[in-house]
Amino acid sequence: MEQHPVNRRTVEVDGTELSYLTSGDPEAPPLLLLHGTFWSRVWAPVLPELGQALRCIALDLPGFGASAGELTPEHAAVPALAQTVLDAADALGLGAFDVAGHDIGGGIAQHLAATSTRIRRMVLMNAVMFDSWPVPAVERFRDQQVRDATSVADLLEARATSTRGSVQRTLSDAELADYLSPWHDPARARSWTAMAAAADAQYTLDLVPALTKAAIPTRLVWGRDDDFQKIHYARRYVTEIPGADLVEVDGKHIPTEDSPNEVAQAIREHITEKS
Repeated sequence: MEQHPVNRRTVEVDGTELSYLTSGDPEAPPLLLLHGTFWSRVWAPVLPELGQALRCIALDLPGFGASAGELTPEHAAVPALAQTVLDAADALGLGAFDVAGHDIGGGIAQHLAATSTRIRRMVLMNAVMFDSWPVPAVERFRDQQVRDATSVADLLEARATSTRGSVQRTLSDAELADYLSPWHDPARARSWTAMAAAADAQYTLDLVPALTKAAIPTRLVWGRDDDFQKIHYARRYVTEIPGADLVEVDGKHIPTEDSPNEVAQAIREHITEKS
């Protein structure tokens, strides 16, 4: 089957140029894909296949990936990022849409599902939920002194370690360099530490009653050997939140790199399923 090309484009949101990867027919149902402590690169391996049936938009949040701007801890909190996503959806001309979230992007997706009437279906891929986060390597950036003392070189070294630990296979030097490329820029490095500083499990814990009530059709797609977001949280989610199911795949925290075909198939089947 034909693989759709992936292109990078920009949209202006509140005066800031936000970048996104896109694939698929502009008239197809829209799927907005959100990142967390990585960037839109995590979705790149599955966009050509997803684009066969969907209009995929993998957004870079302000100060992440190829987007302009810079996050502060205030603007990096889940509710604030969720509003940024809604503003981006408005700028892109989206009404109701489907959403997929990875890592903290999954926390943003849950916030949208719980508080907005615009989400049709949701995918959570190795996402934060309940009290699964922040992990210690992220939590330490709550300390302003730690953030101030972290140089670009320090962050690059930490992100290299985290990225290698997020993928089961061995990334090539070129692949690793691609993942790390945004954080050579000081503003993007500060945006990452701001997101880390704003990480708080209360944001997802507080959503549980609303998610239970909303019962948005949700598929969890999980690399079962994730060391950061353990699979037992995904299994708990599907037992506690109505309308959710789980597809386990080989891989770790970024299963799009370890099992791209299985991840793409699981997402596509869920989003295109007849209600």
